[in-house]
Amino acid sequence: MFTTAFLDLAPLEEAGGTVALPGSKSISNRVLLLAALSQGTTVVHDLLDSDDTRVMLEALVALGCGVEHAGSTVTITGLAPPPSGGRLGGGHAAAAASAQRPHPNPPPGGEGAIPLFLGNAGTAMRPLTAALALLGGNFELSGVHRMHERPIGDLVDALRQLGCRIDYLGNEGFPPLRIRPAQALDVAAPIRVRGDVSSQFLTALLMALPLVASRDIVLEVVGELISKPYIEITLNMLQRFGIAVAREGWQRFTIPAGSRYQSPGEIHVEADASSASYFVALGAIAGCSEPVRIGGVGAASIQGDIRFVEAAQQMGAAVTSGPNRLEVRRGAWPLKAVDLDCNHIPDAAMTLAVMALYADGTTTLRNIASWRVKETDRLAAMATELRKLGAEVEEGQDFIRVAPPKAWSAATIHTYDDHRMAMCFALAAFNPAGTRVRIEDPKCVGKTFPDYFEALFSLARTAAPHIPVICVDGPTASGKGTLASEVARRLGYHYLDSGALYRITGLAAVRAGLALDVAHEHTIARMAETLPVVFVDGSVLLAGQDVTDDIRTEEAGMNASKVSALPAVRSALVALQQSFRRLPGLVADGRDMGTVIFPDAPMKVFLTASAGQRADRRHKQLISKGIQAKIDDLRADLEARDARDSNRAVAPLKPAQDALLLDNSSQTVEESVAQVLRWWEEKQPFAHP
Repeated sequence: MFTTAFLDLAPLEEAGGTVALPGSKSISNRVLLLAALSQGTTVVHDLLDSDDTRVMLEALVALGCGVEHAGSTVTITGLAPPPSGGRLGGGHAAAAASAQRPHPNPPPGGEGAIPLFLGNAGTAMRPLTAALALLGGNFELSGVHRMHERPIGDLVDALRQLGCRIDYLGNEGFPPLRIRPAQALDVAAPIRVRGDVSSQFLTALLMALPLVASRDIVLEVVGELISKPYIEITLNMLQRFGIAVAREGWQRFTIPAGSRYQSPGEIHVEADASSASYFVALGAIAGCSEPVRIGGVGAASIQGDIRFVEAAQQMGAAVTSGPNRLEVRRGAWPLKAVDLDCNHIPDAAMTLAVMALYADGTTTLRNIASWRVKETDRLAAMATELRKLGAEVEEGQDFIRVAPPKAWSAATIHTYDDHRMAMCFALAAFNPAGTRVRIEDPKCVGKTFPDYFEALFSLARTAAPHIPVICVDGPTASGKGTLASEVARRLGYHYLDSGALYRITGLAAVRAGLALDVAHEHTIARMAETLPVVFVDGSVLLAGQDVTDDIRTEEAGMNASKVSALPAVRSALVALQQSFRRLPGLVADGRDMGTVIFPDAPMKVFLTASAGQRADRRHKQLISKGIQAKIDDLRADLEARDARDSNRAVAPLKPAQDALLLDNSSQTVEESVAQVLRWWEEKQPFAHP
């Protein structure tokens, strides 16, 4: 997952290939809570691993559930509360609470209350509020600042009708909450709950009320129920756990007397249909020579957001589907403008707003008032960010109208700590004008799809000159590797240590039993063409094996010199080095990165320092490893090597004509990194403060 402050997206042209989606957030958190409320053990397969599911799991551990992880499979040992209602908050739950991770800005608390920090996960906050209010016990439920701005008053009002004791610890109608044991519960009268703010209120009650179903319990929805497909998911999951809810239209729901949760034993989480929307849109926008294939979800999905496919088809996407797959490619182009009621796909409708940028006219998305009470006010946020790209946008209380840009603008997209803002706006990088897009805070996708950008880049294609490269060349011991790797980390780019490739080639050849001479030149060259090398977190992996230390020995250095003298090997390694130019970008260090390997790189830095300064650095490095050395000898060796590198016949060490010179003799590493990042930022098309 990208953890950088921002992620710059190069102009992207086409997309194709296969993507495997993470599990559904909506299903995952419902299953976790239902498993916790059931007697016995439930094995949950293909569970989504994200911020939202983690806070739910942490809460369940704090309540006393058994939780065992094995990859994407989680085993939940339930609390097994009796159908008449249990009591939590003491004994095993209080002890387990000590394992609950601390959270920022904890709410003012009462003694003995178990604190549960639920981040910005509405699928955890709302159902847990209802379940804990009915089970009994002392709890304080809080989240991030935005969660404290998301309404919960209608759910609390419905629970108070039953006799639940819930207090607001901040603003009336919003978390954080204090829950205390009810004196008595009364479920005789129908329970009324508003349905026009969030379907999660009704979901929370449907999941909690079977805990106290000593008689038939009736739920009545006040107003129009929005996001009905999410209630369909809830009813489907309840059925899997033994609760058969009777429904009269969308206004009246009856939970039968004697209802009791029963674990299904094992359950599989379907891939996330909301996440599929980005790749359906990707195929519609950029799936030209090859389709985008989506695994894990298809026409038979129980998730309402699968109907996004119908909307995409109306806009021109060519889609074929099966029980567990979708295949999408560009059909009509430009896409067709539409006027749609999106009440049934509120989350996925955000993707339609970005697809509207590629349409042949003005697109209107209606009945989306629920956008305003999500992770951010999505109606306002979408309008603001779409305008940055050049679109004409009209924002209403429950609709948005988008006309595509007459002229695209490079834009920095603010994501408001909202995963869906980041994911859908990444699709703007396929704009026909080739303008660049910057996504702020890309790590916010961790809420539902931590590897979203990696998945996108695995499918996206663009011409090599569009992929940015920063070259850092310089003499031995100038610190170019330290500088380049840190710049790559700050930008979220790939990193190439070109000098290591010759050492790795020599190591691989020796391990294969090859002599490092002319007789084996072409065999070694063929090996070098496809070396499975990865640079990650300061380590060098060869075919998955860490060889970082193996290539830093004196013998490895000598072998590197031998293979570098073989012309066929040098040619093979040129191609291998160029293959590291992958999305979203590359920082490469060496001696000829800017002059030979990437002469078209948009920025080249020639890093140097005085021979005395470099000798002093090398001396400290060797001493730290317990190796004795004399500074004068090290300096003489560096000066001799500089002379050889500068005068060699092939790719001599010299700055590229357009290189920026950086003498770091008197700079710290942080100062050098900051300078390079400033130079890079000055070359970007985004507005600077």
